[in-house]
Amino acid sequence: MSEAIRVGVVGARGRMGQAVLQAVGDAPDMNLVAAVDLGDSLSALTDSKAQVVVDFTNAEVAVKTLEFALPAGLACVVGTTGFDDSQMSTIRSLIEANPNVGLVIAPNFSIGAVLMMSAAAEAAPHFDSVEIIEYHRKEKLDSPSGTSKATAEFIAQARSKAGKPGFLPTSAEAKARGESVAGVTIHSVRGEGMVAHQEVVFSRDGERYTIRHDSFDRESFMPGVLLAVRTIMNRPGLTLGLQPLL
Repeated sequence: MSEAIRVGVVGARGRMGQAVLQAVGDAPDMNLVAAVDLGDSLSALTDSKAQVVVDFTNAEVAVKTLEFALPAGLACVVGTTGFDDSQMSTIRSLIEANPNVGLVIAPNFSIGAVLMMSAAAEAAPHFDSVEIIEYHRKEKLDSPSGTSKATAEFIAQARSKAGKPGFLPTSAEAKARGESVAGVTIHSVRGEGMVAHQEVVFSRDGERYTIRHDSFDRESFMPGVLLAVRTIMNRPGLTLGLQPLL
């Protein structure tokens, strides 16, 4: 039997962090060796000889985690979203400087959400219009969500690959139209009791096609997180999204 993977968690006292602690603790092939949160030193990760670091914090904190962990040779699994261009540039530079270390950044670790994005990409060339509606807890910092932005980009790439033009803009006033990402309009809803929910609404003359995914509990993300932990040490470089791991 191979040795258990030594895992450290950053953002351990947050809601996602608590779910990761439970999932790692229950996994027979993993050992939880460090739980780090605000006010704790990241040196706990190296002191505990962690092999993989899981980060569910915010974009600013996650970049600091990566600046510490990647040069130390620690593979990283990041579920934080909302990185701006400057932060992504910093992350790519860190990977270039540490090419033998693995990093996966995924907007969503739910298997169902990944399948939803794939289905949206498959449908994209066949419809004349599409809009995305995403629902999350009111405390979520970024809007639109990372999942909805990734979905919009998959849709745009699928249309381009099929030789189809981008979707035509609507004539409605912009002030009530949400945000456009890769030519796809995204509407963000924030409210109590929501976890992560998304609808992709395609339409053409005479028909509408809606793809919907709902995560009712953070436990739905854990199979994807554990999959990433199990694979990332043998996958050097930057992996964006869960799709390549599936």
